[in-house]
Amino acid sequence: MEFFERFAIPHPDPMIYASMVAIVLVSIAIVAGLTYFKKWGYLWNEWLTTTDHKRIGIMYLISALVMLFRGGADAVMMRLQLSSPEMEFLNAQHYNEVFTTHGVVMIFFMAMPFVIGLMNYVVPLQIGARDVAFPRLNALSFWLFFAGAMLFNISFVIGGSPDAGWTNYFPLASNEFSQSVGVNYYMWALQISGIGTLMTGINFVVTIFKMRAPGMKLMKMPMFTWSALITNVIIVFAFPVLTVALLMGTFDRQFGTSFFATGNGGMDMYWANLFWVWGHPEVYILILPAFGIYSEIISTFSQRNLYGYKSMVASMVLISLLSFFVWVHHFFTMGQGALTNSIFSITTMAIAIPTGIKIFNWLLTMWKGKIRFTVPMLYSVAFIPLFTVGGVTGVMLAMASADYQYHNTMFLVAHFHNTIIPGVVYAMLAGLTYWWPKMFGFILNERIGKWAFWFNVVGFVLAFFPMYITGLDGQARRMYTYSESTGFTPLNMLSFVGAGLMAIAFILIAYNIFYSIKNSPRNVGDDPWNARSLEWATHNPVPEYNFAIEPEVNSSEAFWDHKKKKHTLFKGKIDKIHMPNNSGIPIIMAGILFVFGFSFVFSIWPAVIIAAIAFFACMMYSSFENDQGRYISADEVKETEEKFGGASK
Repeated sequence: MEFFERFAIPHPDPMIYASMVAIVLVSIAIVAGLTYFKKWGYLWNEWLTTTDHKRIGIMYLISALVMLFRGGADAVMMRLQLSSPEMEFLNAQHYNEVFTTHGVVMIFFMAMPFVIGLMNYVVPLQIGARDVAFPRLNALSFWLFFAGAMLFNISFVIGGSPDAGWTNYFPLASNEFSQSVGVNYYMWALQISGIGTLMTGINFVVTIFKMRAPGMKLMKMPMFTWSALITNVIIVFAFPVLTVALLMGTFDRQFGTSFFATGNGGMDMYWANLFWVWGHPEVYILILPAFGIYSEIISTFSQRNLYGYKSMVASMVLISLLSFFVWVHHFFTMGQGALTNSIFSITTMAIAIPTGIKIFNWLLTMWKGKIRFTVPMLYSVAFIPLFTVGGVTGVMLAMASADYQYHNTMFLVAHFHNTIIPGVVYAMLAGLTYWWPKMFGFILNERIGKWAFWFNVVGFVLAFFPMYITGLDGQARRMYTYSESTGFTPLNMLSFVGAGLMAIAFILIAYNIFYSIKNSPRNVGDDPWNARSLEWATHNPVPEYNFAIEPEVNSSEAFWDHKKKKHTLFKGKIDKIHMPNNSGIPIIMAGILFVFGFSFVFSIWPAVIIAAIAFFACMMYSSFENDQGRYISADEVKETEEKFGGASK
């Protein structure tokens, strides 16, 4: 009986019980479907054990889309709760849990896998590689992310969700103020997925430095690959800080230490500093790949080379450096002195300069270009003014004295979403649509995609621009209700309408995928957008080995120059190709860590010990396993190429 009490939800709610039933029914349906159609073998051999960077990228993207709807449901619930004064749709505790899980899901389990998924699929193709440097580590990275995501998402039906905000500030996250196991879930889910992300960072830095095609110097890399390189360097430096902070927080909650306590020599501000030393570089871990995506799309659909290539690279490098020197602006109101606040105010404003350079470069790329307003280009064009508004409000928040007025209001919520949604979500949707034909061999329906775009943009403006006004009028963030006398009702109702329009947009995106799978033509060719970079030089769908002959690069737009200036990309001959074997070890290790994390959350120490031993046993097995990979023979490669119509073009 003790275990049932331990796993019980602290505040039973009909929606939570309905979610439990839905999870069980969906799980049964999936198992039954796979069994009925005899797909277990296919699923295991082709997907669950794959080390192919393309399939791993697709699994990241599928997970991110699912989490987008999961986090979006939380957002709609919050806007509904705040649409009218004294609303009783969510009580205070449930609202705390919803805004906490919304932030965590959207940042860690939607935006991060979306970014990493596109990097997984596109970067090896853009640099002419056949896979990443460490394919099995890449698979382990995905499955650790997935284990962390699943661990976090079962919290609201087993034991209760975290309720201390996505930043998890102490002492609010301590046992005294968060007595359920929700914050334990936060600590372990983010540690497990964060270790996977750190592995990804190491893997892609090595891949980009060591596996580029002959002739591809650093200053000849496509802009998305540059953004991926800088992003993964930031990951390598930033994520260990988060891992250490989470471990220290776990020790405070489960072993009685006092790193972040307000007594016994601890300091709650220590958590705020460690979190934001990771947290602000994290913003650029998300936004820099988005900048790379926009650079590829704007150049392609303007039919012009990217303006200011060197300045784009330099601005990204400068952004990455400055991102580690601005973290204190997240707590200007928490008691630092005027000198400290002034220094970080200046560094925060300075980071707007390289960002502004990129805005002008994109505008100058479009200047006198022959623009085609496809769905990816529409998102890219909409991004520029919307993100600029978000950036300008960021400069307002960077003024430390003014931040005392803005900080804990809806103004800050509006600013954050004004940068992340146009800057990251739009980029992910644009990139997904842009590279979709390379992934699946057909184009998503443009008409439905444009309807989704307009619902998204109009909904976004209606949802978040009113928050600037209510914030300046004093509406506090993280408050689950307000009185009618405040006068916030009309603008909050408008925000709810905007959130509804955005929900319709994402439903249209899901419908577009379903519709296009059934109806879109499959004869779109290998280069349907008349693109410029190397990933479009191979076939649709991309063969397992990516390129039959290793390309040789002469410029930063190798494929464009191959088409227009007759540069020869493929000079060698077809030979046997070495490829990695599939492996079940990564998913098994991630499953063991899931059990380890779940057991630690509830302090089930025998299971923790058994899982730890099993995990290290898997590591030892992998260390001594003699797996040299396999070869695809030249004849097999030639046979595959003949089906596609030739190895080189």
